[in-house]
Amino acid sequence: MKRLLLDQGLPRSSAALLAAAGWDVIHVSDIGMSRSSDGEILHRALAEARVCVTLDADFHTLLVTGGEHGPSVIRIRKEGLDATALAALLQGIWAGIEDALVDGAMVTVTERSVRVRRLPVVKD
Repeated sequence: MKRLLLDQGLPRSSAALLAAAGWDVIHVSDIGMSRSSDGEILHRALAEARVCVTLDADFHTLLVTGGEHGPSVIRIRKEGLDATALAALLQGIWAGIEDALVDGAMVTVTERSVRVRRLPVVKD
């Protein structure tokens, strides 16, 4: 299930690098969605069974407040990643998060950790 939708702000050329490794990846700018709302991007990812990859915390907020079951979202909280570094990061963490992504999850990647929260998020 290595199907990704890369959000604006992430290097476009990461899609080509991951595609060369056998992943099915598109960048929002390649499909005319560079100015789309976060909700529209999430809807597209859900409709195409893609994991959304973003720098934007709003994607997680939309999933939580809407009680959504998907799509899965990976939020990258590392600054200044170039295309090669982003592709390597995603390839490096994928095995550890893939099962959660299939079921619906919010993943946050920082310098020190990879946190996974299953969807939907149940409020206590």
